[in-house]
Amino acid sequence: MRWWDIAPVLDLEHALFPDDAWSPGMFWSELAHARGPGATRHYVVAEDPVTGRITGYAGLAALGDLADVQTIAVSREAWGTGLGSELLTDLLKAATDFECATVLLEVRVDNTRAQRLYERFGFEPIGFRRGYYQPGNIDALVMRLTMQEQAVHEHAPETGTE
Repeated sequence: MRWWDIAPVLDLEHALFPDDAWSPGMFWSELAHARGPGATRHYVVAEDPVTGRITGYAGLAALGDLADVQTIAVSREAWGTGLGSELLTDLLKAATDFECATVLLEVRVDNTRAQRLYERFGFEPIGFRRGYYQPGNIDALVMRLTMQEQAVHEHAPETGTE
C-alpha cells in the first residue's frame, strides 16, 4: 500500500465498516512506519487485474517478537475467492520477515466468517476485549498464532485417502 492507495482504500473501508471505519489519518500514520530500515509496519493492497480497482487490503504492525494484524478487508464482490487467505498469508510472511514469534489480532465477535479464516490458519481464541469496536460497543475476540506452530502446520504432511 502506498499513499495514493489511501483514497480508494477508504472507500472500501467505509463500505465494509460504516460504523467504525478508520480515518485517513490512521492510514497515513501506519504508512509512515512502513518504509525504510526501521519499518515496523507492512501494508498491502489487492487489485482487480481487469479494472485495477482495489478489492482488498491488509496491514500488520510488528514490535519486537510480537506482530498484530491491524486490519484486513476484502470487498464483498471478492468474498469466497480466496483473497482473504492470500492477504493473511502475505501478513504472516511479513511477520516472519520481522522475526515475530507470535501474531495477535482482534475480530468482531459477530464476524464468524473472518473467525473461520483465522482458525484455518491456526489462530486460537485467547480472550475478549469488551466494547472494543465503537461506536457500536461490539466486543472483540482476541486470537493468537504462534509462528512456530504455523510453520509446523504449513509443512505437515497431508493425510487422507487417495
